[in-house]
Amino acid sequence: MRAEINADNFSVGSAGGEIPTVTLKQLEADPHGAFRAYRKEYPVVLHETGGYFVLRFSDVDGLSKDPRFRPSGTIFPEMQGFGTGTMFDAFDYGMLTADGDVHRRRRAPFSRLFAARAINEMRPSIRRTAEDLIEDWYGVGELDFFNEFAAKLPARVVADLLGLPREDIPEFTLLVYEVTKIFSLGLNPDDVVGIEKAGHRLREYVDKVLDERRRSPSGDFLSAFLAAAAEGGEMSPEEILYQIFALVVGGTDTTRVAIVMQVALLLQHRVQWAEVCRDPDRISGAVTEAMRFEPSVGAVTRVTSEDADIGGTVIPAGQLVALSTMSAMRDEMAYDRPDIFDIHRTGQPRLHPIFGYGAHRCIGEAIARAELEESLSAITARIPQLDLDVPPTINGHFGIRRVDAMRVSWKP
Repeated sequence: MRAEINADNFSVGSAGGEIPTVTLKQLEADPHGAFRAYRKEYPVVLHETGGYFVLRFSDVDGLSKDPRFRPSGTIFPEMQGFGTGTMFDAFDYGMLTADGDVHRRRRAPFSRLFAARAINEMRPSIRRTAEDLIEDWYGVGELDFFNEFAAKLPARVVADLLGLPREDIPEFTLLVYEVTKIFSLGLNPDDVVGIEKAGHRLREYVDKVLDERRRSPSGDFLSAFLAAAAEGGEMSPEEILYQIFALVVGGTDTTRVAIVMQVALLLQHRVQWAEVCRDPDRISGAVTEAMRFEPSVGAVTRVTSEDADIGGTVIPAGQLVALSTMSAMRDEMAYDRPDIFDIHRTGQPRLHPIFGYGAHRCIGEAIARAELEESLSAITARIPQLDLDVPPTINGHFGIRRVDAMRVSWKP
């Protein structure tokens, strides 16, 4: 879906009266604190760069399935300054930003390939990858965990899944990390140019890989995807390309952030770290709680197809709306002591909000969970004596969030 944007689209106010505007400065300083303060009084706030943020769990949960809140199409890249080009096309041809029959046909070739049973068969391979990485540096006794483990594991899994040469990993991961800067609100013109250049190079890489696989199919996921897409006969070459483009981006960066945060949070809560090390049955709960406490994705974007009243605030038709899972998962009305990290937490939603809802629920949920659980299992089994020397800082409150350096040490 496309939406026309003009200066009047994001005016302050609603039929229910003035609502506050949250600033980038507030959110960069303390996003959880800012959301907490506004959430108590307002179900919806404006964002100074444009659009509305929905803050409460019940609203995020309900509106995620509300037909008035449709996938955002190209409204977000346009708002960020991408009116044409690769990044615009990534949204225009993407699965997550499409609706109805278009979304169905773009998603269809993935459904069988990403079934939970098929992904569970990959777990031993994912575990071996994690163990191989640990073996590479275990004897050193200290590590840049961010670059040498968290970044490498999902990149290797994506490369193996798609049949990409391991030697290509450094190139496509650097491009991915540049591309995902598009989710940093408040970009300047130089940022836009840099992101578009990286996106164009990543598109060329994916195009080359697809061309090679069409000429020489093998037994990998990519060959199976191309066969399924050809059998369905419903997707254009551009649509096929951008589904794989999105898979490389999402499968590389979101899991990297989540791996960093789950290990950091546990090391900052040593009693819970020790419990996970002693009892592997705690792994799943620890992963679930880490994704709630510091999610790798801050919000799900939608656009209103008609005026919508949210707790007395009317959001007009044609507006970009961020359903803030980051805020919702710290909502006092939905979680007991939400600002406490607790791997024993009960009453978690059956479907984790971080993966979205309904027809648009993340198709990579099973593989993301497998990577997070198997990587944490490998680390706690091999290095229970791990210490956190430099904790990471996590930034962002919209789309894919970003983390910086994290250093750890241990006695081999």
